[in-house]
Amino acid sequence: MKPVKIGICGLGTVGSGTFNVISRNQRDINARAGCDIIISQIGARRDNPNCNTGDTAVSRDIFDVVRNPDIDIVVELIGGTSVAKDLVLEAIANGKHVVTANKALIAEHGNEIFQKAKAAGVTVAFEAAVAGGIPIIKAIREGLSANSIEWLAGIINGTGNFILTEMRDKGRAFDDVLKEAQALGYAEADPTFDVEGIDAAHKLVILASIAFGMPLQFDKVFTEGITKITAEDVSYAQELGYRIKHLGIAKRGENGVELRVHPTLVSDKQLIANVDGVMNAVMVKGDAVGPTLYYGAGAGAEPTASAVVADVVDLARTLTADPEHRVPHLGFQPNELSDLTVLPMSEVSTGYYVRMNAEDKTGVLSTITQILSDAGVSIEALIQKEQAENVDTVPIILLTNRALEQHLLNAIEKIQALPTVVGDVTHIRVESLS
Repeated sequence: MKPVKIGICGLGTVGSGTFNVISRNQRDINARAGCDIIISQIGARRDNPNCNTGDTAVSRDIFDVVRNPDIDIVVELIGGTSVAKDLVLEAIANGKHVVTANKALIAEHGNEIFQKAKAAGVTVAFEAAVAGGIPIIKAIREGLSANSIEWLAGIINGTGNFILTEMRDKGRAFDDVLKEAQALGYAEADPTFDVEGIDAAHKLVILASIAFGMPLQFDKVFTEGITKITAEDVSYAQELGYRIKHLGIAKRGENGVELRVHPTLVSDKQLIANVDGVMNAVMVKGDAVGPTLYYGAGAGAEPTASAVVADVVDLARTLTADPEHRVPHLGFQPNELSDLTVLPMSEVSTGYYVRMNAEDKTGVLSTITQILSDAGVSIEALIQKEQAENVDTVPIILLTNRALEQHLLNAIEKIQALPTVVGDVTHIRVESLS
């Protein structure tokens, strides 16, 4: 088989990692692919001191790579959704296969990109777009293809997981840990995508589309970040036997699909509750296999490069195959995708952790529980803390049984209006993942 020539666009963290992994493991990679994989050209605006490209051709115009007639596979690692989209679409138009680690690009523009790739008879591979080095896309799309996927839940943003771990283990405040995460390089100078859940939402919509055979619908993902989580919430959750994790959750039910990213209480007995630091983990429940768990490094130069290179190997193996017999982008043939209804959050049912500060007076607690009962929300557990010195209120912490989100919100609105309740009422969703 003739050599497969690849062009790498972007020589940042992942781009340099990809070059280094291919260079170091060239012999094994070629043996697995059944051909020689050659890095023929690099497109990068600047050099990377962590990557010795030797005599590999380097162009400062990344579009030179997609216009090079000798390139078989374009590896897009520049990030963003504007230039990257133009680059990928031009590569497809030029008949080149594409490998990308760009979750935002796939989540927001994947439907268009996949349609154009199919028309051109090429493939766009994106394993590295979700959970770094964990081969979760391949696991769902191919390894679990016999299953009807019922739900999946994942820690798919390492920055948020690091922050929540530090808050739990050391009792630190959110803002304090965020500054450390930025100093360590886990969080960007503008951490919005990580701490507000946008990064996780990009990844969740990709996983859900593959799991349920539906078009990508990023705009319908409910997204809530971790900025309002306090050290007190983390401590109270532990007292109740739970840990707070920032999860991406997708569930398929009779009425539609749930797509949601938010802080979640998970029993400390669950394996996923014990995934700490910057690590990622995804649980997937199939009707035949039952619950499965995938764990590993969710980011970093070489873990992500591991997934990028795996896609390159897969493409090299199938370059001569009939396009109709390649693995479909979202696991289902395009004409078999279902336009499933995505439920609004108000129609989602979960358990809840509810915390409030109330005056320590007779009848206050009974009034609160009656409001919840009237709204159709039943209480599973309750903690009322002792009144601290020089403080007029006491913390009340409730765990509820499953209830519609809208019913809980209706109750919270009435509770917050009580003259005996001070400040906002906090609620965090609870998942059994069983």
